[in-house]
Amino acid sequence: MEAKAKQTDIKMTARKLRRVINEVRGKAVVEAQNMLRFMPYFAARVIEKNLKAAVANAQEKFGVRPESLKISEIFADESVTYKRGKPRAQGRIYRRLKRTSHLTVKVSES
Repeated sequence: MEAKAKQTDIKMTARKLRRVINEVRGKAVVEAQNMLRFMPYFAARVIEKNLKAAVANAQEKFGVRPESLKISEIFADESVTYKRGKPRAQGRIYRRLKRTSHLTVKVSES
């Protein structure tokens, strides 16, 4: 039994998300939630919210308790990149890339 939650077009680079994802991959859900709660990164808030949604999906679909769940799969993929311009000296313009990403969390019974 596996439940998942996806979030698309997060306004954050996949690299910043992966820094946090690598710390919680394979952990029990309760332990991962405690770790994410005290991490100083904004990415931790995003992942914590998505993990909470995956746990709620598992409870609704299969009626399992959060204590018996673990993170079976979690990954971040790159999404579209928005191209923006920044005005510079002498009428020039520099390109700024606003990167976004997709996050997928799957939880299963341990």
